[in-house]
Amino acid sequence: MSLSSAPVVDENHNPWQTLSSEVKYHNPWISVREDQVLNPGGGRGIYGVVSMKNKALGIIPVDADGNTWLVGQYRYTLNEYSWEIPMGGGLIERDILESAQRELKEETGLLAARWTRIARLHTSNSVTDEEGFVFLAEDLTQGDVEPEETEDLRLWKLPLAEAVRMAMDDRITDAISVAGLLKAERVLAGRR
Repeated sequence: MSLSSAPVVDENHNPWQTLSSEVKYHNPWISVREDQVLNPGGGRGIYGVVSMKNKALGIIPVDADGNTWLVGQYRYTLNEYSWEIPMGGGLIERDILESAQRELKEETGLLAARWTRIARLHTSNSVTDEEGFVFLAEDLTQGDVEPEETEDLRLWKLPLAEAVRMAMDDRITDAISVAGLLKAERVLAGRR
């Protein structure tokens, strides 16, 4: 089997045609709209879009010994407990690095002197326009945690390699956490 180059694609061509758009619901975090569309085959249909009012931000803090921190919390939408990287939302108009620094401090108490953006991703691009970013945070110092009122968090310091194993065997299922941990491991390995 031989490898071939990527096919030539006009990335600016949108085969969908929006006929109308109506917001059906909104709150401080999301907006849900229903679009009447013509699909790429020419058929009429609807498309529901969840628009986020924040950027999704994930942070992989890594100390000099190769440890990271996970945040555990009960996720209402899943009705189950979830171990994740420190993460949260940043206002769209705010600098994403500034928002990531705030999230890391709030959830872990950690401050980092060195920040590297390691990923840009879309979490579920068939239904939402959410854009996420993952940062590697290094040269850490410990401060006090400042959780939000809605957060009942548990912190777990563990080797990055163990967190990656958790992502690989489905003990971590959050998409941003899985992608971020795998990418962080690769970025750090490339520095050696």
